[in-house]
Amino acid sequence: MKKDIRSEEDIKLLVDYFYTKAKSDAQIGYIFNEVVQLSWEEHLPTIYKFWDSILFGTATYRGNPMIKHIELNQKEPLTLSHFNKWIDLWNNAVNENFEGNKAEEAKTKAKSMKELMLFKIKQSENPNFIQ
Repeated sequence: MKKDIRSEEDIKLLVDYFYTKAKSDAQIGYIFNEVVQLSWEEHLPTIYKFWDSILFGTATYRGNPMIKHIELNQKEPLTLSHFNKWIDLWNNAVNENFEGNKAEEAKTKAKSMKELMLFKIKQSENPNFIQ
């Protein structure tokens, strides 16, 4: 039986597992590797804090992921297909490593983020968009 997500170490395991799959994925890997050219040493600790804040309410994350994705969309259009792949990879990462209430919450929160980001990205394409 798998355990639930209970700690920062669990979040690190989940995020690292997810990004190992995502950055090598044929559909979305190029966004991380070529379009954004992420510095993984900087990005991963930020994402650990993001998910720690989302799942445990620690408020350690400082940033605006919506703006980052709107800016990214201006470089490379982000589609429903991209977000669906992200969700598939995320849910698989959760399911392969954890089970329980927090694991389910991680999947639910990701789905909500997907929907909100798609909405905001679409809104940002309007010339009268106000951030």
